[in-house]
Amino acid sequence: MKYYKLCVSGAAETGHCSEDALKKAEELGREIVRHNSILVTGATTGTPFWASKGAKEEGGISIGLSPAYSEKEHIEDFDLPTENLDVIIYTGFNFSGRNLFLTRSADAVFIVCGRMGTLNEFSIAFEDNKPIGVLEGTGGTADLIRDLIPKLHRGSRKIVYDTDPKRLVEKVLELVKKEKVITLPTRKKEAQNNKHAAEM
Repeated sequence: MKYYKLCVSGAAETGHCSEDALKKAEELGREIVRHNSILVTGATTGTPFWASKGAKEEGGISIGLSPAYSEKEHIEDFDLPTENLDVIIYTGFNFSGRNLFLTRSADAVFIVCGRMGTLNEFSIAFEDNKPIGVLEGTGGTADLIRDLIPKLHRGSRKIVYDTDPKRLVEKVLELVKKEKVITLPTRKKEAQNNKHAAEM
């Protein structure tokens, strides 16, 4: 089975987000797992945390990339959570460096609510021409992007929008699958090829 790595980027502080933003983030995490994918987040609070919660409750895999260089720094200095994460990768590159690793490690990026850090992750994904799903109606960055893109004069790239987490995941995965042009051989196929070569 092929698993895609899908990143959820969003506000760590959610006071400005819509009333249902956390519920939608949790449902987005669930839908990512239901669509045979692995969740990747910035190992932080707010909407990424709730996405991780949904992914774990759905029985999926949740990976976090921390801005800290160690678990101790992650907890004590950055005051970040460890719950709902199967693996935490300690990048040691603070937030801006972590953001680059986070978006580059994923096959696609979802934007849920958000502040300046989310805008940074969005712009990295945009420059890398990655598929991006914007969960509109959640507030903050997510509700600015549609109007912002035409004003930046760089085209729309691979951005899709929706207010429903399930539909948004399906739209994003359509884009991701178009990019997966290389199919790796299975072990069985590899063995058959090796056997055929040996017989020649």
